[in-house]
Amino acid sequence: MKIAIAADHAGFELKVQLLPFLHQLGLSTEDLGSHSLDSMDYPDVAHPLAAQVESSEAEFGVLICGSANGVAMAANKHQGIRAAICWNTEIASLARQHNNANVLCLPARFISVEEAFQITKTFLDTEFEGGRHQRRVDKIGC
Repeated sequence: MKIAIAADHAGFELKVQLLPFLHQLGLSTEDLGSHSLDSMDYPDVAHPLAAQVESSEAEFGVLICGSANGVAMAANKHQGIRAAICWNTEIASLARQHNNANVLCLPARFISVEEAFQITKTFLDTEFEGGRHQRRVDKIGC
């Protein structure tokens, strides 16, 4: 499974710590930036990541910024992207089960590294339930 990952300057340090964790899980990653703590604009990494998930170049995406709001808003502009802000494992599980989320957005300023690991693992391990939820997900693209 290939995971695209990106962060702005506020999420850079968490991204750097999350990459080895993803590799330990046996996942392939593509790091789309940022590659430093220098201030940058989150849409500059969110849009390329969303495009990779949208085109199925990556199965899932992980976006990280201070609050996760900016990257989620930018990613969700793309057709077929369902970016979910997740701050705990229960939200991550529900985002996958009920919403078929395909981009995980992590709020670096509000969660610990260990929480990020657990949230990410839960998100990636959880299957979409389909059924009545599929009808609802289909209506998102209207």
